[in-house]
Amino acid sequence: MLLRTRLSMLAAGVVACCATATAVLPTQAFAAPPAATAATAATAATAGSAPAPAPASAGPVGLTAPAVTTGSEDLAEPAAALPPALIGATRLDDPAEAGAPATFKSLAVQSCTPADFAARTGADLVAFIKSSTVDCVKSLYSSGSADPSIFQQSRMLSVAAALKDLAAGYGGDNSTGITQLVKYLQVGYYIQFYNPAQAGPYTGELTTAVTSALDTLFAGTRWRDVSDSNGSLLKEVVWLTDSANVQARYIGAYKRILDEYNNTYNAFPQMISAVNSVLYYPLWGGYRNQDFVRALAADPGLVNSLADFAIKHRDLLSGPQSVLDTNAGNDLARFAGASPAAEAVAKPLVKKVLDSAPLLTPFGSLYVYTAVQAAYYNGGQCSYYGICNLPAKLASVVLPNQLVCDNRTIQAQALSAAELQAACTSLRGEDTFFHNVVKDNGPIPNQYAKTVTLGIFANKADYTTYSWAIYGNSTDNGGQTVMDPTDPNGRAVNVMYQKAWNTKDTARVWNLNHEYSHYLDGIYDMKGNFSTQTSVPDIWWVEGFAEYMSYSYRATTDTDAMAQAAQHTYKLSTVFQNTYANSDSTRVYPWGYLAVRYMLEKHPADVQAMLARFRVGDYTGGYAVYNNLGTSYDADFDAWLTACAAGGCYAAGPTALFDTTVNGATVNLSERSVQTGPGRITAWHWTFGDGTTSEERNPSHTYATAGSYTVALTATDDTGRTAVTPATVTVTAPATSLPTCTDQRNDAMGPNCSRAGRAATAGNSDYLYIYLPAGTTTLKVSTVGGTGTAYLYYNADTWASSTAWTAASTAAGATQSITVTNPTAGYRYLSLYAVSDFSGVTVTTQV
Repeated sequence: MLLRTRLSMLAAGVVACCATATAVLPTQAFAAPPAATAATAATAATAGSAPAPAPASAGPVGLTAPAVTTGSEDLAEPAAALPPALIGATRLDDPAEAGAPATFKSLAVQSCTPADFAARTGADLVAFIKSSTVDCVKSLYSSGSADPSIFQQSRMLSVAAALKDLAAGYGGDNSTGITQLVKYLQVGYYIQFYNPAQAGPYTGELTTAVTSALDTLFAGTRWRDVSDSNGSLLKEVVWLTDSANVQARYIGAYKRILDEYNNTYNAFPQMISAVNSVLYYPLWGGYRNQDFVRALAADPGLVNSLADFAIKHRDLLSGPQSVLDTNAGNDLARFAGASPAAEAVAKPLVKKVLDSAPLLTPFGSLYVYTAVQAAYYNGGQCSYYGICNLPAKLASVVLPNQLVCDNRTIQAQALSAAELQAACTSLRGEDTFFHNVVKDNGPIPNQYAKTVTLGIFANKADYTTYSWAIYGNSTDNGGQTVMDPTDPNGRAVNVMYQKAWNTKDTARVWNLNHEYSHYLDGIYDMKGNFSTQTSVPDIWWVEGFAEYMSYSYRATTDTDAMAQAAQHTYKLSTVFQNTYANSDSTRVYPWGYLAVRYMLEKHPADVQAMLARFRVGDYTGGYAVYNNLGTSYDADFDAWLTACAAGGCYAAGPTALFDTTVNGATVNLSERSVQTGPGRITAWHWTFGDGTTSEERNPSHTYATAGSYTVALTATDDTGRTAVTPATVTVTAPATSLPTCTDQRNDAMGPNCSRAGRAATAGNSDYLYIYLPAGTTTLKVSTVGGTGTAYLYYNADTWASSTAWTAASTAAGATQSITVTNPTAGYRYLSLYAVSDFSGVTVTTQV
């Protein structure tokens, strides 16, 4: 099915580029399994063999893990509609191996290749594993497949015996290399499952050796320490119990971890990860092990703890640890469908959790995740739970305001009757506008989905919480179109939400016309489903046309595109080759808009020739129309960009433009709006994103707390025409005054010092490191000041990055802070990842 997305305009002339993660937790994970993986896992479960543990970058067995987050409004690649049946547990970031920049190679611990492991056995292998980094061992998930003999049972037995020896004296940290041994065993089970012929069989002897080591660890007390040092091991140990398929043996340990959790854990990201490891691995994937299911049904203490956890910790749902609570609901509802005995135990507890989490309250996400799992895994009890036909039930509660508008059904959360009618009128007008632009001959034969539902949520938070369960869209974006025009029984859906600052768009629905353009394009211009439609590089048209339609129909200036036109970044022949894989948001949207507008204005015959081929499904022929132009239009396009940015492409009336200057918690705003054609701008209205407003032309505003806010300017001319433009500002408290670090290397931090002027372009990282002497009890790393968005990552073992970290701070903007307690002596690694271009950031370290 087709999913198309609309990115946000977060700042005048600036388009955000990256998904936003939460401070500690990544995304809700769900998707259809790859065919081979799903079949293999199903066969294994039927045969009663051990399941394959998930690699570091994957979700549960048989699941991949695309994102459903609460942050981004950017481009997301097209994908199939998400089947609720395959919505899985939520994982914490378990970063894969990440290499250091070349200039840092001198600090590497040792070589890390499959050959390094293959050349060793017995004590030599054990010593090498312990002296490696955890990330080195993780790399064997992929590279180990090249030489599965690395994980033959004899080697695994040596490592399990060494693990038992270290477990007996476990002191609550990884000073002995114990985590590396656990990770090696974990990877071994994974490799052996997928390469049994090469790795060789695993017998009960290995199971006994591994459980003996785990029993020894759990017989001690330090595995219960609440610290990041212990948490980094504990999460791997819990994962290993699932990988070895011995979940039933450790029910007591899982219960204790859940029962002992409290909000003091939230200061320790690795402990949060350890708690979620219980929820994500054995309590999610373990249900394929019937011994585990029978044990839980016979002694429901852990199941009760799971329900108690979900209800007791509902306060997490409004913060970065929300996935702990939703995962508890996920696991409980899935267990209810594991067997008749399990259903008898879990059914009343599932109902109790559902009743504790009313929709449209801060607890709504717990209801949704629990209900979706129960509807799929325990659907025979849907009447008991009150969740039969769950999408319709959710829509009736969350989107109660409805209007049938010709072939369109508008389902809205907060639109009034007048706003519903205004949306209907806008869509009707867009139909006429569309046909005048593309000059089609009516619907393409055998393109179905002639009716469309528009789901309009009141805000981003409710869109993220509810839309996926109603419409099957992902939510790491600002709206999507879901349709398969080739399915006679299919339906088309446009999903979107309102923005409080948006005074320009109909009913404040900021992407109403963009998403509806995708629907029209799929019925009248582009034959086939989205996979067929994008079989050639035509994203310049797919997304650029939707942008063109939205801005042109609403008679609004695309300020992002105008800023890009002035930069002359791309040639037209380059934009013609746009795909989702080779283009970022800026190239897809503003430059797509510019290319489409230029072609419609200057070369309409070429557009008609292209569409004639697209409408009959000849995408190769349509691509040839513009690809064969080569660079012949590039010079004219470049000249057109100059005129466009100079005002030639501005909509008649006002265009709201402004500059921002941030000083600490204060933002100074300089209005520079443009009036095109007759009239003059006579009024300026500002919203600051914190509930306050101003009617001044060039106001200054001081925020009460640090953070990122959306400032929006609405400019109104003397005829009543308006334009609105938003921008994101990040304000901070004054930085702590610390001296500049004295090391000659600009990437070297020291104790209680700062490095100013840090910068990186979007998608890149600024790497730093610090040496911690013995006896260090706390390391605090902070970033303040500057512009842009920079996430802060820390790694105790290898170079920190967005995919390899043990602690992270990922708030919007460039103000971040991480505190690490009881770090061991040695080099520690930091990075600032550029979500968008950032500059002028100061990094401070305090020990």
